[in-house]
Amino acid sequence: MIEISNIKKEDLNNNHSIQDSISKIQDIIDLKDQNKLIEFINDLHNADIAEIIQNLDEDNRSKFIFIIKDFFNPEILTYLNESLKDEIINKLDIQTLASNVNELDIDDAVDVVEDLEKSDQEIFLSYVSAIDRKLIKEGLNYPEDSAGRLMQRKFIAIDDSWDVGNTIDYLRKETENLPQDFYDVYLIDKNNKVTGIVALGRLMSSNRNVSLSKIQNKETRLVNVLTDQEEVAYQFNKYAMVSAPVVDDYKKILGSITVDDVVGVIEEEREEDILKLGGVGQVDIYEAIINTIKSRFSWLLVNLLTAVVASIVIGFFQASIEKVVALAVLMPIVASMGGNAGTQTLTVAVRALATKELTGTNALKIVIKETFVGGINGIIFAVIIGFVSTYWFNDNLLGIVIALAMILNLFVAGLFGAIIPLSLYRMKIDPALASGVILTTITDVFGFLSFLGLASIFLV
Repeated sequence: MIEISNIKKEDLNNNHSIQDSISKIQDIIDLKDQNKLIEFINDLHNADIAEIIQNLDEDNRSKFIFIIKDFFNPEILTYLNESLKDEIINKLDIQTLASNVNELDIDDAVDVVEDLEKSDQEIFLSYVSAIDRKLIKEGLNYPEDSAGRLMQRKFIAIDDSWDVGNTIDYLRKETENLPQDFYDVYLIDKNNKVTGIVALGRLMSSNRNVSLSKIQNKETRLVNVLTDQEEVAYQFNKYAMVSAPVVDDYKKILGSITVDDVVGVIEEEREEDILKLGGVGQVDIYEAIINTIKSRFSWLLVNLLTAVVASIVIGFFQASIEKVVALAVLMPIVASMGGNAGTQTLTVAVRALATKELTGTNALKIVIKETFVGGINGIIFAVIIGFVSTYWFNDNLLGIVIALAMILNLFVAGLFGAIIPLSLYRMKIDPALASGVILTTITDVFGFLSFLGLASIFLV
């Protein structure tokens, strides 16, 4: 049997060690030794345990959860894939899970509770203190993906009339009530309105008699509780923030968002955009086959309909294709090159919109640039494919026709690759979700139309 005592916590920083851990855990599962399994995972970070759960096969995952369910830390759920999170919750006893809820921060507790059934939510919340239960329910009332769902409820808010000495004495006295990690001290007035922010480092390096108002940040950046998490992440990235107070419409403080919360949002939004560009709603590698089929079917159906449209265009030139067989061989090249060139522009535009680098003020400039790039690339590849086609089929006119079609289609690809996401964005439609299928339709239809149309004029 494999020796399990030689895995250290720090060894789990790479995928190889995670795989070693999975192998050893499988051996322990076979032994059904609960004590040894608990001992093995006891020193692991909850994120590592979540990764191990995700990498176990379904049978061993079920056995693993069954063995450790009495000691299962709810924080593990916050690191799991969404579909797998539901599976694990269904395998756990809700009362046992809820009994460990006090180990969670409020924002993590909200993240766990929102995925539970209503009846399970009530059971879960019954194990929480009255104060925390009130805060969790308030968090659930905020819109999904808003700052209200993201914020932590533990923060340091100090009377803005205090000095450094008063603040340090207060922090030393209230150690049990302080958040586990904090970077800034928020200054508030008598009405709980935020008036300033003092960095912890500046606080600790100042003399005791210095007023907090004299060492506060030059700018006080606040986050409204209803702000979308994507906008929050943008603000943190733009201004290099490490934390920010979350306030209501009257600037009264409600919570705090720290950079570690935002890192997760950035990853989530990036992943979401990539999946949408590929026509996939969410990561579904852990979903049942039938659920994956359902989630992907609608997108594939749309693509089928657009392919039919392109085929109808080809059908208009059936007589031309029958007379010049070379057209059937070459026409996919024009459409494919247009689609690829358009996708390049589209990807850049969607990303620029997400990061607010593409705005109304520079939109025209970007559209002109991308159209120009598409046209120049079209000319370059037109020369290449023109010579290849002429040599291949020994037909100079055919080479000229496909060259002209290539220029036109790459010009259109660059133009619409920039215009489509901009237009969808202004119509409040997610560009990442809908741009691809529209662009593909345009480049395919125009590619076939330009090539076969020119061929019908000059060759047939």
